[in-house]
Amino acid sequence: MIFEELIQVLLLVGLIITAYLSIRFKDLLACAVSLGAFSFLLSLEFYMLQAPDVAIAEAGIGAGLTTAIFILAIKATHRWEVET
Repeated sequence: MIFEELIQVLLLVGLIITAYLSIRFKDLLACAVSLGAFSFLLSLEFYMLQAPDVAIAEAGIGAGLTTAIFILAIKATHRWEVET
């Protein structure tokens, strides 16, 4: 019982950290990877809440497919920065 609560707290902390990092990153690729990690941690949370069907869908579509689409879209754009 205590072990499950500890895992839940660690997942919550991980979700908060990855959400904060995805907001603070200036690099789009790092932001996409952070959002993928957020989605994966969210799928683990769904699994801990005994919703394995939602966890599988979140891991497959949220963490896998959406992150891959984000990365492919970012790679298709040109990188430029304004010099100050």
